[in-house]
Amino acid sequence: MSLEAGGAGGREPLIVGHRGACGYRPEHTVESYRLAARLGADSLEPDLVMTSDGQLICRHEPELSRTTDVANRAEFADRRTTRKVGEVEVTGWFADDFTLAEIGTLWATERLAQLRPSNTIYHGRCRVASFDDLLRVRAQVSRELGRKIGLSVELKHPSHYRAMGMDMERAVLDGLRRGGAVDGSVPVYLQSFELHSLIRLRDELGVTLPLIFLLENGGVPPGFADCADHGTYDEMLTARGLRLLSRWIDGIGPSKARVFPRRPDGTLGMPSRLIRDAHAAGLRVHVWTFRAENAFLAEDMRRGWREADWGDVLGEMRRFLRAGVDALICDQPDIAVLARDEVLSRQPS
Repeated sequence: MSLEAGGAGGREPLIVGHRGACGYRPEHTVESYRLAARLGADSLEPDLVMTSDGQLICRHEPELSRTTDVANRAEFADRRTTRKVGEVEVTGWFADDFTLAEIGTLWATERLAQLRPSNTIYHGRCRVASFDDLLRVRAQVSRELGRKIGLSVELKHPSHYRAMGMDMERAVLDGLRRGGAVDGSVPVYLQSFELHSLIRLRDELGVTLPLIFLLENGGVPPGFADCADHGTYDEMLTARGLRLLSRWIDGIGPSKARVFPRRPDGTLGMPSRLIRDAHAAGLRVHVWTFRAENAFLAEDMRRGWREADWGDVLGEMRRFLRAGVDALICDQPDIAVLARDEVLSRQPS
């Protein structure tokens, strides 16, 4: 395999700090985002959800108990409830039952405490970041480092908020305008698992920023359960399906398993046609999620016997880069920078 000139358009592959540098700090905090930039990330990746007063905060999902101390806060005990998010019924505390000011009183906690016990040192030290917080940090670290740090912004469950009367797409664009990041001067990608949201951004709201359609490893995208034609991810990711998608989107964000499927014994297999077909359709390929712990690696990439031990994620990243991916979305961006440097240094001049 050879690196296809950094992927689509011959650009150098991007290193995207997934929820910041969440391999080292609790995710979606100012501390995590700032560290990601300092470790060499080209772009910072926030997931966005909404509060009861229509504000955007950086959280992976609307439910807060896995990543904050909300369950231990007596004053919020009566907010615990059960509701449906997408197709899944969830019990807990939801961001849209809190104002932004109330969210600001919560401490962020480590989601994967068993795998990342060192991150628990920061419990009680990191607050939940708002989108505006992230935009300020992005500008600050760009000045500090003398390079433009980009954003890879994921809109989480926009249809869920639309049903509640909140317009997530417009809120994101308004936030980017406040942060001076919507005019093309800052590298910004907008991404979502909901294709209808991306189509709305392009066709209704006239967004010219590049759009990335995020893809699960199988099944049906949100909003396509009743579609008879091209309703599954597999149907959308044929060569023909990718050409059709290119009318609205600029890239796809597949899981690692769609690019390098695993063999029956759990080892990393050969690359699929997905990168080649996506590039032929003019689409970028931003792959998620690269993590150093054995728990997230193929059998032949694991080192040591514990799930929390770090395996050969560097070797895994090199394989994906040589296959021609356009971005690595990763929890430890410094390792991804090293992988990119090593692969590019071995390319013929």
